Amino acid sequence: MKAIDILNSHSLKRTSCREGIIDVIMITNQALSENEIRERLSGNYDRTTFYRSFKTLEEHDIIHKIVIDNQIVKYALDTSIMHKNGHAHFFCNECHMVQCLESVTLQNVELPEGYTEEETEIIIKGTCAACKK
Repeated sequence: MKAIDILNSHSLKRTSCREGIIDVIMITNQALSENEIRERLSGNYDRTTFYRSFKTLEEHDIIHKIVIDNQIVKYALDTSIMHKNGHAHFFCNECHMVQCLESVTLQNVELPEGYTEEETEIIIKGTCAACKK
């Protein structure tokens, strides 16, 4: 799937900044911070354009936020875009890489009566294979 197809399927206007953000995440195939995306984005977009595009993509469930801690936040394409089920993420404590672990699926949790699940996240922290060498 291409960025233009993703934007069209969400009835969003095609802009080069939106397409660029989606393309960067798709090409990298791992979660990236806002700064990492901005550094890889071809084109020189002002800060307002970049953040508005970013916010729109997040609001329309094209990208999702992965909060590692109060200082590290990464973004990946939403599971609905990639046709993935809910899954865990791996965070490397050494290089700060975040990788989707599609083989680790989220289990349904039975909540007490009256509780409603809105979001479930599993983040496994450790050392990736590249840093372990």
